[in-house]
Amino acid sequence: MTRASSNDLDYLATRLHARRSRLAEAGRLDELCRLRSVPELGRALFPGAEFPAAADFQRRLAQDLAAEISGCLKHLDGDDQDFIVWLLVRFQVENAKILLRGFLNQVPPGKLLPRLVALPASLVLDPALTVAKSLEQFASRLPAGSPRNRFRAALASQREPQPFLLEGALDAGYFHELLIRTDRLPAGELETVRPLVSQEIDLFEFMLVTRGKFHFGLPAEMLSPLRANAGGAGGDWFGALLAAPDILAAAKSAVGIVIDALPAAGRTGAGQPALEISAIESLAWQRYLRLANAAFRRSHMGVGAVAGYFGVRRMEIANLITLSESIRWGLDERETRARLLPRTEGEAAHV
Repeated sequence: MTRASSNDLDYLATRLHARRSRLAEAGRLDELCRLRSVPELGRALFPGAEFPAAADFQRRLAQDLAAEISGCLKHLDGDDQDFIVWLLVRFQVENAKILLRGFLNQVPPGKLLPRLVALPASLVLDPALTVAKSLEQFASRLPAGSPRNRFRAALASQREPQPFLLEGALDAGYFHELLIRTDRLPAGELETVRPLVSQEIDLFEFMLVTRGKFHFGLPAEMLSPLRANAGGAGGDWFGALLAAPDILAAAKSAVGIVIDALPAAGRTGAGQPALEISAIESLAWQRYLRLANAAFRRSHMGVGAVAGYFGVRRMEIANLITLSESIRWGLDERETRARLLPRTEGEAAHV
């Protein structure tokens, strides 16, 4: 039976192309950079709304994206819907991480619940998570699936709970299932969507290892079980990343996989290149934005267009969050613009 136009993927893709033209990019983003207060920024994007603090504004951005993804599901069938709904599960995982931090820091539930992104009933977390008596009980109350399985495995392997590893386990479980659902897409759409998904997974793994090793001082054997994609980029890349003696070596291993080129580096007192993990992360998200735009253009009327659109939307929101934080920090327009994506000056050194 032919689907009605309200349930048709072509209809959805057409609507998303129209929305794409209204995103806060290029000239419109430049105009927003001239605003000097968060309430002013909030009113420019959400007429009539008031946001007394940057956190309120940022929560509204996340909430609107979740609602937009949820609203697309009725237009999709089968594997297309299974893939897009998992993008919505990203918010469920982030909500679980908020509750996990609250549990570990003994934050009262009343302070945590307002920070959660509202989701469809099927994705709302068990309220009993907020009153769990142990991490094992917390794990048992997570939704069934790969994130919970990875969380339990990580918890069982630790003598003392490591918040970084526990959150990484939730993320690894999410990405593992995302890859499975991606690979079920029709061949033509898979060719478009897979590079975008792989970029995000490879970036997760890069940040997991570099932050774990160089910030938290965690050994490779504690990080390696959290790889989301066992058959991932470059074959031996993940092993080389785990073995990297410093951030420069890690960054070099990521060229062509997570980043297109090395970021420009300063120099240490010993004359050696000095790289910041944050600079590498920024270049990786710039690569993600490029891939999202490519998916949106290439698919045009398929689920690849939907995935590409939401990839671009995520980067729009990342820019708006950066903008709100820059206002809060009192940065001027030039400093703010230098922190937004895409970046064009002084970013990379080809190797």
